[in-house]
Amino acid sequence: MAATRGEFSSRFGFVMAAAGSAVGLGNIWGFPTQAASNGGAAFLLVYLALAFTLAYPVLMVELVIGRYAHANAVNALRRISPSAAIGRIGAGVGIAGVVVASLILSFYAIVAGWMIAFGLASVMALMGQHGAAAWLTSFSFSSNVLFMLLFMSLTIGIISAGVSNGIERWSARLMPVLIATLVALVVYVMTLDGAMDGLKVYLLPDFERALSPKLIVAALGAAFFSLSLGVGTMLIYGSYINDNENLPVVGGLVTLVDIMIAVTAGFLVLPAMYVALHNGVEIFTATGQLISEDTLIFTVLPELFATMGIAGIVVSITFFALMSIAALTSSISMLEVPVAYAIEEHNLPRKKAVLVIGGLIALASLTILLNFEALFGFVITFTTRYSQPLLGLALCIFTGWLWHRNTVLKELQKGAPDVAAGWFWKIWPWYIKFFCPVIILAIFAQSIWG
Repeated sequence: MAATRGEFSSRFGFVMAAAGSAVGLGNIWGFPTQAASNGGAAFLLVYLALAFTLAYPVLMVELVIGRYAHANAVNALRRISPSAAIGRIGAGVGIAGVVVASLILSFYAIVAGWMIAFGLASVMALMGQHGAAAWLTSFSFSSNVLFMLLFMSLTIGIISAGVSNGIERWSARLMPVLIATLVALVVYVMTLDGAMDGLKVYLLPDFERALSPKLIVAALGAAFFSLSLGVGTMLIYGSYINDNENLPVVGGLVTLVDIMIAVTAGFLVLPAMYVALHNGVEIFTATGQLISEDTLIFTVLPELFATMGIAGIVVSITFFALMSIAALTSSISMLEVPVAYAIEEHNLPRKKAVLVIGGLIALASLTILLNFEALFGFVITFTTRYSQPLLGLALCIFTGWLWHRNTVLKELQKGAPDVAAGWFWKIWPWYIKFFCPVIILAIFAQSIWG
């Protein structure tokens, strides 16, 4: 079945695709700004400690379910259910994941369009076309629609080519470019005045602050969400993995790449903030809170680039190209979730499924833009703050409590015959059964009641 559905042709291709799914705007934008708002190094330490104790185990849940079933999330959860009644519940969870992934992409495409527009604005400024640059950064309805459609077209084009020729091929190209661009920007920013102040904040921890419950819950949320968990993106990618692959190893590689890029982004954004402060750009309020945490990329950083002359324009082009690549590697995994469902459950040809679903998501994005004040924040909150934790919790319950333990072990043993003797199998099942559900519920409770 895996062969007819499509399959990743190499471990490198899978790791790049899965890491690309995980590495999105949240890693390069969200993680550094959360670190800046939560004690810098203290947040970094807690995040690193929790990434492997929470995010990695839940990632493995999705990969194991996906490869076992070699199917979309709806059919996969139906197959691992012990009864027909629970199977219907599993199918419902899978459909919810399809809907949530589509909704995430509907607002993600808008934000990604902004990244493309800001990058092109810097190109226009370099060419002396300041009127065009101003329009590109105006957040007008026409520019928002144009660049949302451009981004969705890029995503649709990649997904239309399939797993190996589309997702794997482009992920294997884009991810090395993303990493090289990120490292080059870090090296350059470190040469600027003020960067060392940001580096100290990022690397010198306040251990008292590291014990703050608010910081710990924030770091738990960052670790969980950084790997795109809960909506089935990693499950569907897992369904395209060869049966001979060692799942704990490839899951660990994906987690490592994801964490590495998030941490490296911190070396870019926090020093850049203090470079901006050194250049006269205000980044903190009178009470010490970070100004515009959610819109940092579109406020503080452009002001920083503006103080750097021609060099700032070049850095701006490079930075927003980086952000656009990060957005694209994530968006292709989001679109694949509903596309795989349409192909396998409703027998649609891939290209037709991609065009229909991509078009519907673009219409959802257009609806959000037409009702921006009411819908944009609501969709983000509904999907990332409420839906993802609950869907992640459901996946842990299905794997830890409902799926037969021996079946799980046999699936892992396909690519790792000695897995039962190692620490992974001694710890992971209990983590998924008890620890992860409690922590996910804690994140969910924090998101509701603060």
